[in-house]
Amino acid sequence: MTDVGMAPVWTLGNGICAGMLVASGNAFDGPLAEYSSAPGAVHSIELRISQGFSPLGEWASTVLACDATAIIDWQNLDTGQSGTVSQHIPATNTSTFPAYMHVATGPGHVRLTMRTDRPSIPATTDVVVP
Repeated sequence: MTDVGMAPVWTLGNGICAGMLVASGNAFDGPLAEYSSAPGAVHSIELRISQGFSPLGEWASTVLACDATAIIDWQNLDTGQSGTVSQHIPATNTSTFPAYMHVATGPGHVRLTMRTDRPSIPATTDVVVP
């Protein structure tokens, strides 16, 4: 298993709302257990995506949270395969209640880019999927 971390993606959400999406997760060889977000998945990445941040911890309000659709573009640099997955992430999916996205990349060196369906500043990272 390999840890995955990405820089925040800054975006405009519903209307003129300024937002921030944060993604982290694990690249794994699998298979995942039946209680995971993608049971039986192998050679993939599972991302936890949350909105905004809370300057005073989980008990304070969250700022920079807007409804947005997270789009993950991926390319396996070893096999040449690529793809895109997307999921709507409501403003209520804060760090306390993250959304989960499964990215089936196959094994190898993978480049991930996260963006939104609204004007945004994408973030890119490379990860080795076992």
